[in-house]
Amino acid sequence: MSDAHAVVGRHLHKRFLDKESGRTIHALKDINLDIPAGSITAFVGPDGAGKTTLIRMMAGLLRCEEGELQVLGLDVARHPQQIQDRISYMPQRFGLYEDLSVQENLDLYADLHGVPPEARGQRYQRLMEMTGLARFTDRPAGKLSGGMKQKLGLACTLVRSPELLLLDEPTVGVDPLSRVELWEIVEQLRRDEHLTVIISTAYLDEAERCSRVYVMHEGEILAEGAPEALSAHARDRCFMAVTHSAEPARALQARLLDACELVVDAVPQGGHVRFIVANPDSQHDPRLRSLLGDAEVQAMTPRLEDGFMVLMRRRLQHMGHSHEASLAAAAMSAEESTPQASADATREVMIEVRDLVRRFGDFVAVNSTSFAVQRGEIFGLLGPNGAGKTTTFRMLCGLLPASSGFLQVAGVNLRTARADARRRIGYVSQKFSLYGNLSVMENLEFFGGAYGLRGKRLRRRIDTVMEQFELGGLERTPSGHLPGGFKQRLAMAVGLLHEPDILFLDEPTSGTDPLARREFWRRITALADTGVTIIITTHFLDEAEYCDRIVIQDAGELKALGTPREVWVQAGHRADSFLNMERAFIDIVNQGRHPKTANTGAVIATGEVLHA
Repeated sequence: MSDAHAVVGRHLHKRFLDKESGRTIHALKDINLDIPAGSITAFVGPDGAGKTTLIRMMAGLLRCEEGELQVLGLDVARHPQQIQDRISYMPQRFGLYEDLSVQENLDLYADLHGVPPEARGQRYQRLMEMTGLARFTDRPAGKLSGGMKQKLGLACTLVRSPELLLLDEPTVGVDPLSRVELWEIVEQLRRDEHLTVIISTAYLDEAERCSRVYVMHEGEILAEGAPEALSAHARDRCFMAVTHSAEPARALQARLLDACELVVDAVPQGGHVRFIVANPDSQHDPRLRSLLGDAEVQAMTPRLEDGFMVLMRRRLQHMGHSHEASLAAAAMSAEESTPQASADATREVMIEVRDLVRRFGDFVAVNSTSFAVQRGEIFGLLGPNGAGKTTTFRMLCGLLPASSGFLQVAGVNLRTARADARRRIGYVSQKFSLYGNLSVMENLEFFGGAYGLRGKRLRRRIDTVMEQFELGGLERTPSGHLPGGFKQRLAMAVGLLHEPDILFLDEPTSGTDPLARREFWRRITALADTGVTIIITTHFLDEAEYCDRIVIQDAGELKALGTPREVWVQAGHRADSFLNMERAFIDIVNQGRHPKTANTGAVIATGEVLHA
């Protein structure tokens, strides 16, 4: 292996035996890699693509059945321990000891890695400065926010100075501010220590920062190259539909997504709709013009995410799958299964919050928050890790009592009749919370009974959600063995079994790829159109554009409330400038924390300009 390469792989194969079904799963198929030393390289792809398997093989934790893998010039099959002595690996669920302090966690990992005492002081100081944890060394890890836990996990991973850093989705569940800070740390390490970094990520904007990207699907590499080279797969096919109608952008997006013979992808962006046509000639198709109505169409420079979506669409077509047709069928099923709400019904207030407070001892987690949500509205709860949004969310669901204030959900006072309110709401948690050892059907039957469904009504509702979420053929499959996307579908099916008025979604797309997020939001759009009220928390700020209105909280207080455009203006930007929800979020949080330096902090911006 050349010294210029940190990792070289040739014809790598990895298989696993599924003990339940007896089937052999081909996790990696003929993988070839050349990763330069001193670079940052990303693996992207849907659930089950093989990203984690490949990273674990590089860490010497898994052996390949066929092929050759060299890391730092060493054969992984022959020298796994020597490789592990020279690398650092941060898995998706990094094991912090929550009862130990920040300092005690650092000491423990330094002991495990054999870092001599004399080498620790300077290393600790550098890591604490880089992560911003210097003031919190005595705090128990369990009392850190999610973003701070991830930064401590990275610091523990780096207590020794490695030659190669392996990061498996390090920013899942982390707010935009913390994501910026984590990436600044990684890039500084690469520059200062000539460190090679290999990362898997669900965020395509993160992968765009890397020098090389591998796009994976079902154990194979579909494409590789610099981000700009992969973006080129969507060249001359990316457009923005600039609409001036009162219709939500997500409605136009849904129509475009359903036109799968014309459109590869469509997403709300900046209050408008960004879309990719199936081929350059599709932009002139009169059917597309009819869908766009009076929207002005402007050409856009392709991004990595656009190239990714083109590659995935091509792959699914080759395999005989029609992803977009599946979305349209799901949307139609949702619309047929639930009565459409009347115009008067959509003005009905489903959630009313006045001066809501939640204390934990002397700590005020939520301080005097007020807002109202109407029927059929998609309402987003946003905020940094530790901002109080999860506490607010749990109070709205009836999972946590309020300390004071007024809280009414679906016409029921949650402070006096929580059980009655719960019967009218559905809930999908961030982490899969169904019974993994029960089959798909057994979970549906169990939770249907818990919601009070019996006999023919239970059977009818199970049949409906099985069709709506395309779970046919999986009735006997243990839910714990389902791929991530199907686990999410089952969780949604369970949450909607009893036809709730309100559906609560707690970071439902955390860690999912763009393809799965499109499928999820197409279903949510269809549900909202039928009059179901949606309350959602998310760290994907581009998803805020699907919401009718959003709240941004920080330090337990409401910092902004309104439509995405109104929040953009509240962040200090012109109403007619190009909306960027990630920038608005960061600016609003910075205004609250550093009033004198607002709009000068860290910002993630697309940097895009609409052009003819």
